[in-house]
Amino acid sequence: MGTSTSREKDGRPGVNGGLTLLPWLLMGMGAFSNILQGKTPNPVVGGLGLLIFNSLYISVVFRAFHKRTREAASTRWSLVAMGLVTCGLALAYGGSWLTFFPLLGLATGAVLRGRVLGVTVLGLSALGGSIAAYHDGWGALGVVYGTFLSGMVTAAILALSETVRELRDTRQELARAAVEQERLRFSRDLHDLLGHTLSVIVVKSEAARRLAPRDIDAALAQVADIESVGRQALVEIREAVTGYREASLAGELDRARGVLTTAGIDPVVRQSGPPLPPQTAALLGWVVRESVTNVIRHSGATGCEIEVRGAAERVRLVITDDGSGGVGSASPGGSGLTGLAERLAAAGGTLVSGPAPGGRGFRVTAELPVDEDTVQTEGEDR
Repeated sequence: MGTSTSREKDGRPGVNGGLTLLPWLLMGMGAFSNILQGKTPNPVVGGLGLLIFNSLYISVVFRAFHKRTREAASTRWSLVAMGLVTCGLALAYGGSWLTFFPLLGLATGAVLRGRVLGVTVLGLSALGGSIAAYHDGWGALGVVYGTFLSGMVTAAILALSETVRELRDTRQELARAAVEQERLRFSRDLHDLLGHTLSVIVVKSEAARRLAPRDIDAALAQVADIESVGRQALVEIREAVTGYREASLAGELDRARGVLTTAGIDPVVRQSGPPLPPQTAALLGWVVRESVTNVIRHSGATGCEIEVRGAAERVRLVITDDGSGGVGSASPGGSGLTGLAERLAAAGGTLVSGPAPGGRGFRVTAELPVDEDTVQTEGEDR
């Protein structure tokens, strides 16, 4: 029995699927022929029963291809009414009227799901077989077989088509999620890259302006640094666009020393512990970059201490300044330290920021597991 997946067209759920089940009504042509040929006692009753059965069948199969209408109470009651009409006509006439049991099984398979389906189809098969045995003896086997097969095969095909449709929808949803994740990655990387780079350029430009009147060579050295930073920024942006950009912890610590010194902030950098896995070091590098950028922009500090303490299972990064503005300023919309906190959480770590002990300055504390597999998950998502 061929069916197709249900699609909504013009606000009509299940039109395509319902149409595929209509040709099976031709099984009832024998009963219709008996009425026309006058072989059916009480033809008015038979004709009315045939009309009611066909109307209920059409209603049920068209409602069966949309979950909301399929599970509606009205659909279930229509199916019950079909069963009563089928039993009444089969008991009254027998013969070709017994073919309504396979049609009832088909409609049952289109509507019901789960354990109740098997119980109902078995019950209908037994009931149809009993009535057929009363009229035709061994001919009941064909009714039992047809009712059971039509119900179970229809249910199996429709369940398979629904599973295929759900898998297709899931695949589309995963594709949309992947696109959103890539957009988020790019926005975060761009924020971190440009925020840091522009801060360095501003600091070095101010230094060049101050040095130019009294030491042109030192001022030109700052200009050369600005050019170098700009070129490096272009490379990093290209890497961010293609998804290969990763902040190196060692490189970010070196950059932090240089840019803090240029900004007139005394840097103190300490690092201890075993070498870190690449993904762990990359995430901590982003924290150093963002935090140092905020120190330069907002803190008004004269000193900044960066400490990396590694252990067998976890590594801890602590960045503390002695200013009044704080390194915790984060851009709205999930950027800055807020976005970094989400990235570390996805990798099994934490990022906490707030006033430093003693009430002066600001502190950022980041912790990550020293586990390549755990942190790799976040890196792959990016």
